[in-house]
Formats: sequence, structure tokens, C-alpha cells
Amino acid sequence: MSSTARRATIADVAREAGVSTSTASVVFSGKVNVADATREKVLTAAAALGYAGPDPRAASLRLGRSGIVGVVLGGELRYAFLDPVTTAMMDGLSDALAADSAGILLLRDDPQGDEAPPITEAPVDAVVLIGCSGRTRAALDTVRQRGLPVVVIEGDAGEGVPQITLDNREASAQISRYVFQLGHANVATVTLALDAERERGPITAERVAAATVDVTLHRLAGFREVYPDADGVTAAASLADEGMIAARSLLTDASGALRADRPTAIVAQSDLLAVGVIRAAEELGLRVPEDLTVVGFDGIDADGLGSLKLTTVAQPAVAKGRAAGEQVIRMLAGEPGESVHFTCTFREGQTTAPPAR
Repeated sequence: MSSTARRATIADVAREAGVSTSTASVVFSGKVNVADATREKVLTAAAALGYAGPDPRAASLRLGRSGIVGVVLGGELRYAFLDPVTTAMMDGLSDALAADSAGILLLRDDPQGDEAPPITEAPVDAVVLIGCSGRTRAALDTVRQRGLPVVVIEGDAGEGVPQITLDNREASAQISRYVFQLGHANVATVTLALDAERERGPITAERVAAATVDVTLHRLAGFREVYPDADGVTAAASLADEGMIAARSLLTDASGALRADRPTAIVAQSDLLAVGVIRAAEELGLRVPEDLTVVGFDGIDADGLGSLKLTTVAQPAVAKGRAAGEQVIRMLAGEPGESVHFTCTFREGQTTAPPAR
């Protein structure tokens, strides 16, 4: 067929197959059962005419929708899927959206230079915001100005916006109490980033007051219910390498020697950070858990621990993503979205023990 030839339509296929246009349409939509013989006639006719299926552009114009849901992630996208929690949430989200045949468009939350944030003009029908970002509030304002349905996973959504929430503070307090009950008094924490700048450094009252990442603040608040005056440092991201950097700053002095007053336990705000803490401790000649107790948060299958099983609190990441997708589908169908709350489960491992000194 030449490039100027008319594109075959569903009506052409129906005529060729000897069926109604509506019957030919449902064969391609897959939404209604059709007799095998009829389906075969339609597909044979389509093949003969070079008809591959409905034009997605026409469907988009007809429905007034792009068939795409935007997912706004913090920072560079190349780092997004280094975190198994993000991967699990995306699995649940895509599974739920598949019921509506919706695609997913991943977007950064940080503009480059003077350009507008990608969400400003992205061709999407709805948006899911991941609240671990320091720019969630700004992204939310942009989405609401566009009048798009939006769901926020673990972030301050404001009034009238469906939220997928997790008991971050309660779960952090629970695992911190477990460390306290083991007898640890000299305890430190390694947190996720406090704001969009993702700066490493000691936790200070000023930095906490200016923080914009709710997940970090809630987990820190749970930790401080048990250890109100404990030291802590922030990591730049939920990565094992960041956990190693943070642990070295807590365990050694300026010369790199082990501190005499080093903590006997470290509470990390993610399992990946905990893995990094354990690696740093082992490099410094410390045994886990004999010389240092380490706990995490998330419940992922963490690599790099050998035979050790991490003590942590496990969150239902897949279920969180699926719940977000289900609320998006509800809103796209004209129904009001609903907030959904999840809780974590304590999981004892082999990285905790009473203090040796």
C-alpha cells in the first residue's frame, strides 16, 4: 500500500468480514466475548486490509483523554529504581492501572535551570505524587491548577486530595523501642533526605524546622519518642553507599579512628541505608550485632548482608502502589477518591543484640 493510500477503517474490516461495525469493534477492544468463528473472520479481514487496530490518536480525541497517568518522582529518574520500595510500589500501581488500560509516564519533580517542572505540560489524565520528595507541595499546586485528578503517596496532600498513608511515626517508634528494650542507651539515627537539596550532615533543630519531606520527619519523630536527645545524620538518598558515608561519620573521628563514645546501635530510616551502615561497620572491624546493633525500615530483600537477616519493619509497598492506582481509576470514572492507610509489621532479624559495653 502506498504512503498516500487511505488507511483502512474498522468499517472496512466489518464489510470485508460480513459483520456489523460494532461486532468488529469489540473484537479489537477485547472487552466483550465474541464467538471464535466471528473473531477469526474479523481478524482475517483485518489482515487482508492491513488494518492493525484502532487509531490511538482518534480514541484519545474521542474520549478527551491521553490514556496516560503521570508519576512524579524525586530527583534523577536513573536513581528511582535503585530503591526496591519504589520498584514494588510501581509494580502495584501498574497492576491497578492495567484494569483501565492506562500507561505510566515517569516525571522528575525538579526542573532543570529555568524550565518549568515537567508536570506543568505533561500530556497526562491524572497524577500520582510520591511524597518522599521535598517538592511534593509545589508539584501538587501545579497539578491542581491544571484540574487533574491526583493521589499522593505518603505526603502532605492538603484538603480534598486522596492520600495513601503509612504509619511511619508509629513503626519507627516501635522499632526504636525494641532497640531500647535491648538495653541500648547510646543510639544514633541515619535519616532519609530532609528537603529537596538532599544535603548530608548532622541533624539540627534548624534543619528539621526547615524540612519538607514528611516521610523523613515522621520517622524521625517516632525515633525521638524513644531517644529524644540522640545524635543523627541525614543521607542524600536511600542508597547503601549513603548509609556507609553516614555510618563512618557516626562511628569514627576526624582521623578515621573508631570513636570511644561511638553509638552501640544505629536506627536507619531505610533498609538500604541499614545495609550501608553494616558494610561500614564491618570495614571498620566492628561485628554486627555483637559490637553494633543495626535496624532498618521497609522490609525489602536486601543484598549484601551475607547470612545476616536485617531487623526491620516491613511496609506493604506493592499494596500502596495498587491502592494509588485504584483511586486514580475511581476519579477518572467520575467518582470521588478515597484515602487509604497502611501499617508496617515488625520483623526481627539477626542484626540486633544487647550492647556489649
